[in-house]
Amino acid sequence: MQKRYPHQLSYGANNPVIALNEKEVAKIFSQDTRSDIGSEAEKMKFANAVNDLVVKLVRIDYDEKNKWDILVMERVYPFDYRSFEVEKRELWLDVFKDEIKQLHQGGFVHRDIRRPSNITGDRFDNVLLTNTGLRLIDVGISAIKKNVGEKLFAKYVENELAEIEIFGSYFTGR
Repeated sequence: MQKRYPHQLSYGANNPVIALNEKEVAKIFSQDTRSDIGSEAEKMKFANAVNDLVVKLVRIDYDEKNKWDILVMERVYPFDYRSFEVEKRELWLDVFKDEIKQLHQGGFVHRDIRRPSNITGDRFDNVLLTNTGLRLIDVGISAIKKNVGEKLFAKYVENELAEIEIFGSYFTGR
């Protein structure tokens, strides 16, 4: 059983996320994990400069009391997409696809639209419907083209576009 944290919202593959206040959440880096706080912050900052699809990075900080490195992000409040008409979902999906293309053209690929089957959670945990439309969270395995090279980046984009088609059917078909 995983440790439970005060004000915990979720627990991803490697790190818990807690609520700090009404506007901010923190991803906790309390031990060695596959995630690197600096790398994740860099990728988030990069994506944030392209458009608003990826949740906003607020700051990297240190919690003295708990001795945690924390990645502080904007807090988003997701809606259950099934409470909205399919026509609205189709519009949000079109915008989402356009924003994904902007990220790809800008040199960023999320790489975690659809969770691998060996990781717990819902298939599309990292895509949230919010009051501003669909948003992406958790950029831990995302990639920036200048860091991975043209060939690998193209492969990641190809995989992501296939995942987006699967997500689109899931999002509009339920």
